[in-house]
Amino acid sequence: MINRVIIRSKVVQVAYSYFITENKSIADAENELLHSLEKGHELYYALLQLMIDLTDLQAQRLETARNKYLPTEEERNPNMRFVNNRFIEALRNNEDYVNHHDDKPFSWSVADENFLNYMLDTIIATNEYQAYMNGPFDGEEQDWELWRDLFKNVIAPSDELTEAVENLSLYWNEELNVEATFVLKTIKHFRDGNTDVKMLPMYKDDDDRKYALELLHNTLANEKLYRSYIDRFTKNWEIERIAFMDVVIMMIAISELIRMPSIPTIVTLNEYIELAKTYSTEQSGTFVNGVLDAIVKELKKEGIITKD
Repeated sequence: MINRVIIRSKVVQVAYSYFITENKSIADAENELLHSLEKGHELYYALLQLMIDLTDLQAQRLETARNKYLPTEEERNPNMRFVNNRFIEALRNNEDYVNHHDDKPFSWSVADENFLNYMLDTIIATNEYQAYMNGPFDGEEQDWELWRDLFKNVIAPSDELTEAVENLSLYWNEELNVEATFVLKTIKHFRDGNTDVKMLPMYKDDDDRKYALELLHNTLANEKLYRSYIDRFTKNWEIERIAFMDVVIMMIAISELIRMPSIPTIVTLNEYIELAKTYSTEQSGTFVNGVLDAIVKELKKEGIITKD
């Protein structure tokens, strides 16, 4: 599910690209923003798919061992507890999951087979896996608890997952931590083995999609006006010393400050100061903070901003 932290980040990226590209088209930029947000949400489903593909890979390994010329007793009669995990079965049969997978099929065994094998080997070596496979059966909750623990403690923090995600999509990298949190929430929803669990939607509500498009459109359409506010409070700076990314971030912040009356001023300031720290220079957070603070005071004095 896309939140406004992700939306702001995507708007910064798309706006920056728009401003440095010739033959500008606001419509093209808006389409790119929607495409970027959609691709980001696909990571949520890809992470759910990862758990299914790991299960299927283990089933394939057990079947291969069983069909060896001289299998051992353990290979002839393997422990199927991991393969038959009821959370995975419920996820596999979930209507929202099935519909999305049918519409946009994705397979880790195709996308990155080496990573999939590495992750399964890593899981099998964990204490969580060994305790699950060899301990007493205490009820169905053990099935979803296993995947909650594996995903939280083994899969999500893995550097190999980060690398795999980076290699698969330019849109996925910065959203990994957020979407991993949403996957953990989804696992909890399956606690009772309910296949009717609703997958998290792309947007929390229609307002978020509207917010994304309005934020981008208002920034691009009012470039000269917002630049004039920035120029007024950076006139003592040599223009070449100001990172253009800082300018873009401040224009978007001004757009939100003026055009989004329901969003508190302090929220906007904090969010864009953090974005400046992420996307620009080491000094950008302090610089953007100072300039935006001066702009807010002036716009409040002029009555252009009336919210707290």
